[in-house]
Amino acid sequence: MKLYLRLALFLLLLVCVKPATVLAQDMKQADKHFNNFEFSLALEAYKKILDTGEPSIAVVQRIADSYRILNNSKEAEFWYAQVVNFPDASPTTIYLYAESAKRNGNYAKAKYLFNQYGQKVPTQAAVAQKMAASCDTAIKWMANPKPYDVIKNSSINSEGADFGPVRTKDGIFFASDRLEAGKQAIRYNWYGNGYLQVYFAKRATDSTWATPVPLPSGINTTYHNAPGAYLEKTQTLYFTRTQVVKRNASKSNPDPTSWFSGSENSTHTNRHGIYIAERKGEKWENAKAFKYNNTDEYSIGHPTVTPDGKILYFVSDMPGGYGETDVYYSELQDNGTWGKPVNAGNTINTPGRESFTSIGEDGNLYFSSDGHIGMGGLDIFKAIGTHKNWSHVENLKYPLNTSHDDFGVQIDANGKAGLLSSGRMASNGFDDIFAFKEVKVPCTLIGRTIERIAVAGTTRKKEIPVENVLLQLFEEGNEKPLEIYSDKNGNFTFPVKASTNYTIRGTKPKYLTQTLTMMPDCRFNTDSVKVEMVFNRDTPNKPIVLENIYYDLDKYNIKPEAARELDKLVQTLIDNPHIQIELSSHTDSRQTYGYNQMLSQLRAQSAVDYIVSKGIPRERLVAKGYGETQLVNKCADGVRCPESMHAENRRTEFKIIGKTALVK
Repeated sequence: MKLYLRLALFLLLLVCVKPATVLAQDMKQADKHFNNFEFSLALEAYKKILDTGEPSIAVVQRIADSYRILNNSKEAEFWYAQVVNFPDASPTTIYLYAESAKRNGNYAKAKYLFNQYGQKVPTQAAVAQKMAASCDTAIKWMANPKPYDVIKNSSINSEGADFGPVRTKDGIFFASDRLEAGKQAIRYNWYGNGYLQVYFAKRATDSTWATPVPLPSGINTTYHNAPGAYLEKTQTLYFTRTQVVKRNASKSNPDPTSWFSGSENSTHTNRHGIYIAERKGEKWENAKAFKYNNTDEYSIGHPTVTPDGKILYFVSDMPGGYGETDVYYSELQDNGTWGKPVNAGNTINTPGRESFTSIGEDGNLYFSSDGHIGMGGLDIFKAIGTHKNWSHVENLKYPLNTSHDDFGVQIDANGKAGLLSSGRMASNGFDDIFAFKEVKVPCTLIGRTIERIAVAGTTRKKEIPVENVLLQLFEEGNEKPLEIYSDKNGNFTFPVKASTNYTIRGTKPKYLTQTLTMMPDCRFNTDSVKVEMVFNRDTPNKPIVLENIYYDLDKYNIKPEAARELDKLVQTLIDNPHIQIELSSHTDSRQTYGYNQMLSQLRAQSAVDYIVSKGIPRERLVAKGYGETQLVNKCADGVRCPESMHAENRRTEFKIIGKTALVK
C-alpha cells in the first residue's frame, strides 16, 4: 500500500509550484552536493525539488542514481522504473534499472530488461545477453543452494556499515563507519554516517567477540581507513587509507569502500593507498606507505598477504589493467623491499571490477568481482590453481553469494567456515559481517543388494534380491560403523549426511564381500540417495562377466571406460584377500583362430598388468586368452550374425581358481 501511495503522489501535479528561478537555484545546490559526492545531502535536496514542482527527468534520474550509488537497490529499482517512462530517457537507464532489479533478486524482470537494453543498443547486445544469462544462472543456484548456514553477527555489527573482517588469534579487525559519541561523531555526507575507521574486537569464544574499539590515531586518521590483512608472525597490519586529491584525470574512484566513477564536474576525488603498521604489544608504530602508492594518479588498496609474508596481493586501477580494477601482486625481495606490482592475469581479472582480496587459512586466494558471472553486485570467487598459475575461478554460489554485494571473505583452514561481508539483509544499503559454516544436511540412503544370474539358454541375466546381507556403514572419521541387514527384497536404508565420505561394506556367507564409497549430494533433509550393490558368489571356477570392458578393434590397451570397471575388480580383490582369480578374455569368431588366440591373450595380460599396477600381488592373478573357443551363442565361423550377437562373445571374465593366504 505504501508503494502505491508513493507512486500516486509522484504522478500528481502539484498546485503550488515554486518560481523557476528558485527551482534553478535549488537544482544547482543539489547538483553541487552530487558532484561533491555528498549523496545523502543530494538525495534530500532532489526530493525537496520533487515535492515542490512537476517531476522532471533530470531530478528523477539523479534520485535514482543517488540511491544506486548508496547501494539502496530497492529504492533505485523503484526510481529507475519512473525514469524509463520519460520519452527522452537514455537506454543506459534500462541497463541500470535491470542491474537494480537483479540486485533485488528480481531475476525474471532483470532478464527481460537486459534483453530490452540489448535490442535498443545493438553494440552492447553481447553484454546484455551475458547479463540476461547470469539471471538464469542465479535462479538455478538459488534452487540448489550449497549446504551453508549464514548468520548475521550481532556482537560486532552496528547501525552503519561494517565489513572487511580480518581474524587473528586474539580477535578480529574490521572497518566501520558507525557514529559513536565521544569517539566519532563527524558525518561523512556520502552515506550520512561517520568516516570509516579500523576497529578491533577481542575474541570471547570461537564465534563471539567483545565490544569493538577503534584503533589509535597511528592507524585511524580523520578520514577513511579500512583493514585488509594481518600477518600473525610479524604482527603487521596491512590496510587501505583514503586520500583526497585534486582530480586531474577522467578516471577516478572516490568511493572509499570500492571503486566508483565520479561526476566529471567534481574537482577532487578519493584515492586509496596501502599502509603497513607493526603492532608492539598494545601499541602501533606509525603506518608506513606501500612503496608503489601513487594516489595522484591511481589507487592501490584491499591488500592481503600470504602467511609467509612473501606475496602481497591487492587491487588497483593503475593503467594497463584488464578492467575497471584488477588484482595485482608484489613479491618480497631478498633485500626486504617489495617488488614491482604484477597484474594477476586475465584468468582472474575481467573488464569489470575485481576487489577485496583475501588469503584463506586454507591457502587459497579469494576475491570479489562483478565481471565474472555472478548473482548481482559483487560476488565472492575462489582462484583455482597456484600463484602465477591460475586455471580458472570458482563462484562460491548461493547462499555465500546473493543478489547483493558479497565480499571481504575470511575462510577457515578447512575451507568450510568463516566470515564474510554482505548487504543481503540491509534495507538501507549498509553492509554487515556474517558468519558462515558448512552444514551436513541429513538425508536417507536407500540401497538394494542384488545378484545377476544368467537365464538358461540365453545371454540375458536377471536380477534377484540377496537377503540377509550384513551392511556396515563407515563414516569418515568414525571407526564404529552402523549395521543393518538387507530384507527379503534386498532393501536397506541408512541415515546419512551430505558432503560426508562413507564406505558401505556388505558381507554374506558364500558371497564375495563388496564395498563401495560415496558422498551423498543432499540439498534438503527430504532428499534420498540410491545405491545398488551387486554380489557375486564365492564359487570356484564359475565365470563372472565384467561389464563394459571394451577394446578398440585389434587393440589391447586399456581404455578409460575399461579402467573404471577394472577398478571395481581391484576393490573386490582388496575386499576378498583370500581369493586367487583367472582373468580371461574372449573374442568373436571373426579373424583366424590363431590371431584371435593371440589377441585375447594380449588383452587378458593387459588387464592383469593394470590390476597389478593398482597394488594387487601378481601371484593372485592369472591371465588367460581363450580366443573364439568359448562362444556363448551360435555365431561360429561361417554363421551370419548381427553385430550385437558378435559383441556378446567379445567379453572379459574372471573366476576364482584358488585360495591364497590372507593378506595382512
